[in-house]
Amino acid sequence: MNLAIDIGNTRMKWALFDGGRMSDHGTAEASQLAEVCRSHDWQRGILCATGACDLDSLGSMAGALHILSSRSRLPIAIDYATPGTLGPDRIAAACGAWKAFPGRNSLVIDAGTCITIDFVDNTGTYRGGAILPGITMKFRALHTFTAKLPLIDNIDADTAILTGRSTDESILAGVLSATRFAVEGFAARYAKEHGDMQVILTGGDAGRLWGSGQLHIPSCSLCPWLVLDGLNEILNANEE
Repeated sequence: MNLAIDIGNTRMKWALFDGGRMSDHGTAEASQLAEVCRSHDWQRGILCATGACDLDSLGSMAGALHILSSRSRLPIAIDYATPGTLGPDRIAAACGAWKAFPGRNSLVIDAGTCITIDFVDNTGTYRGGAILPGITMKFRALHTFTAKLPLIDNIDADTAILTGRSTDESILAGVLSATRFAVEGFAARYAKEHGDMQVILTGGDAGRLWGSGQLHIPSCSLCPWLVLDGLNEILNANEE
């Protein structure tokens, strides 16, 4: 049994895999890393840490975890000028995309604390991408860097406002529409340059983009566990 753990900037996701099949999954606080590791029966594990994590809390279990980095053996090639700075979550998502859509150009949109755009070409080579502020970061920036704009933190996943009729609605319209337009624009430009392409939406805020039905991207799939699937593929590629 494989244990895959993804520690992001906001929360931790984990999953158990029996071969290539996910048998269990969940979310937790990053501080619960040791508890997650101790409470499940696993033989091999892999950790992707974008956010802070306390490996010391794992004790002897830490030696059984493969810590993902650009130096790990991967099922894809990495063509990136600074691979040592490439986030492990972006690596895992790219590997998950290649597993889900082998032999096809893929664009991964990971909507988390930040939104990352990552391109894997049809040869299985990661080519790079973009990083932009996430939805919550945009809301907080508008509140923090102005004197009177309120903080919007209760957002319905189905909200699709284009013309706000109050200050709150105007902020919602600006943040959510701008985010949708940005990812749609990236997808359209990549499709224009590379032809046939699968777009994959994942991350904690993916539902806010997907749920309203206002996201207009051809060949787009919602894959909430993409990073964990990719981690399992990487762990299998590093099996001794």
